[in-house]
Amino acid sequence: MTTEHGPAPLAERLRAQGLRLTPQRQQVLAAVAALDHATPEAIGARLREEAGPGGAAPDTSTVYRTLELLERLGLVWHTHVAKGAPVYHASEHPHLHVVCATCGEISSADPALLEQAAERLAADLGFTLDVGHVALSGTCRRCRGAGTENA
Repeated sequence: MTTEHGPAPLAERLRAQGLRLTPQRQQVLAAVAALDHATPEAIGARLREEAGPGGAAPDTSTVYRTLELLERLGLVWHTHVAKGAPVYHASEHPHLHVVCATCGEISSADPALLEQAAERLAADLGFTLDVGHVALSGTCRRCRGAGTENA
């Protein structure tokens, strides 16, 4: 894998911190990129599926530790979109999340949509908004059209 966030940048960032590029780290980063908005459990399940019945896949604790490391390195972000485990996504394209409270669908939105709110928060409260971790809850078009909105 030689994508923008493939082995070369990952290897460089790891070496800069005195760490090694392991197959597990590569596998977890590739799974995050492929799944987009996946929980650590979903990432682990994908890795087990890819490994097959006799193959070796990182265990759940390795997946969690690797995600924490990749986030510290700036390669992935996590967002809490609902109750339960956070979802992870590659950091290469910053976006905010809109989550349907009815069906649970997660969509990405341009962070520029919150520019005025971010400016107001900065001016009024001295608060800097981190859009990579923002999740807005509401009702998607499909659920609204079907009349299945949460009251």
